[in-house]
Amino acid sequence: MNQNKILVVDDDEGILEALNIMLDAAGYEVELSEDGEALGKIGASNVPDLILLDVLLSGKDGRDLCRVLKANDDTKNIPVIMISAHPGAEESVKQCGADGFVAKPFEVEDLLNRIHGLISN
Repeated sequence: MNQNKILVVDDDEGILEALNIMLDAAGYEVELSEDGEALGKIGASNVPDLILLDVLLSGKDGRDLCRVLKANDDTKNIPVIMISAHPGAEESVKQCGADGFVAKPFEVEDLLNRIHGLISN
């Protein structure tokens, strides 16, 4: 079992719950955040191996949060996969520096393969 840590940021409780169950079953340590506040708490002792970040959070744009992460020396090397139900979001996600994009609803195996590909590099 790998114990890689994944931070999931999404304002949809159903998505958080589904991802928590799926990632936990795959052997990942999972931290959940509904509003992105956990992103500001990333520090030397609390660094996730990967971040799953919703494009549109209540009151915040995940792409802006991704830009901040990628501009910060302490967080720029953490892989970020953006997730969204909006079909046109993929192009704008590339521009914010995200390492990947997955459309909602997502296929479990596809998401797990993308996560594994980014963490195992």
